[in-house]
Amino acid sequence: MPSLKDVQLKIQGVKKTKQITKAMGMVATSRLRGAQGAMEGFRPYAEKFSEVLGSLAEKAGDEASPLLIPKEAVKKIHVVLCTSDRGLCGGFNINLTDSVKKFIKSNPDPEVEYSFTCFGKKGRDWCRKNQYAIVEEHLGIVGSRFGFNVASTAGKKFVDGFLSDDYDEVYLVYSEFVSMAKQLPIMQKLLPIPPIEVEAEETTEKTEYLAEHICEPSADELLGELLPRNVYVQIYRGLLETSTSEHAARMSAMDNATKACNDMIDNLTLAYNKARQAAITADLMDIVGGAEALKG
Repeated sequence: MPSLKDVQLKIQGVKKTKQITKAMGMVATSRLRGAQGAMEGFRPYAEKFSEVLGSLAEKAGDEASPLLIPKEAVKKIHVVLCTSDRGLCGGFNINLTDSVKKFIKSNPDPEVEYSFTCFGKKGRDWCRKNQYAIVEEHLGIVGSRFGFNVASTAGKKFVDGFLSDDYDEVYLVYSEFVSMAKQLPIMQKLLPIPPIEVEAEETTEKTEYLAEHICEPSADELLGELLPRNVYVQIYRGLLETSTSEHAARMSAMDNATKACNDMIDNLTLAYNKARQAAITADLMDIVGGAEALKG
């Protein structure tokens, strides 16, 4: 049985750890509110933008822009990986990197070259560990406040790289915020821009009305401006979703760690009481034994 001093030191250490996890959980909660507000405010814009773009692409046709035309042979794939800069957020980053692993395993062609643009330190470290080519890295963005210029600056490089045949396909990997307890890793194709499908339920009574957008100037000219912006919008949305998911995952992980600390303190307190009772019993036995020896 451990000594009383050892148990006391363990209890003090767990209490200090509990203070740290509780403080980190409170910080993540405060940051989550701002990130979630920005994400929920941008979601309707991104969805409406995709709807308008899908209507224009349907009018103009697939050959209206080179950003809509797939390459004949896909040999260069670029992945935009969005992760966090810090750990202590459960399996948040592991789920994102695992989705990239599954994607690479699903393309067994050895001639395909993969390159990465990393938003976040954890994704960069994973690419270095697996010896993947890193074209560019952005640290200190996810999990903090950032503007649309971050997405537009990065998006321009992806569009230029696709048009100059540096990349045959560009994918975006981010974490979609579903709820406080659920964040889903998403792999979305950015380039070439996939066709935007409008889901329509087959009903015999009534069908949903789809608004027809009046194009001025022509749909082809509008697509030339809107298609690159759609890439920027999707990147910005992915960064907002990842930032919100990171704070939610860290808050949940810190709450679980705090609860685990409470359980450890209870167990150690019980062990301390048992050790103290054993020490008291041993002292009493020594006293009784000494008294009996004196009587004899």
